[in-house]
Amino acid sequence: QVQLVQSGGGAVQPGGSLRLSCATSGRTADINVISWSRQAPGKQREWVGQITSGGYTTYQASVKGRFAISRDDAKNTVYLQMNDLQPEDTAVYYCITWLLDRDYWGQGAQVTVSS
Repeated sequence: QVQLVQSGGGAVQPGGSLRLSCATSGRTADINVISWSRQAPGKQREWVGQITSGGYTTYQASVKGRFAISRDDAKNTVYLQMNDLQPEDTAVYYCITWLLDRDYWGQGAQVTVSS
């Protein structure tokens, strides 16, 4: 099994920055990909980006160039650095991973961008 514990989030003004953390425990050596997704009120959940065990990252087009996913293997933690945040980035953000035949989720972190 794997456990994901998120931290970070909060409220910022447009143009601001936030960093989310996703600390993993359990069978971390078996994790191949950690993904970030978000869900805004009244909208479907959408994929934001992901990082592989080798450090390869991919992003949704709307966040590319503003968001960056990184990992610190010594801390078993993945980060989502969010810059130039806009009101449309307001959502609950989740880190997610998969192991064997099931998925594992962090508890979610609220990000609110407003003036």
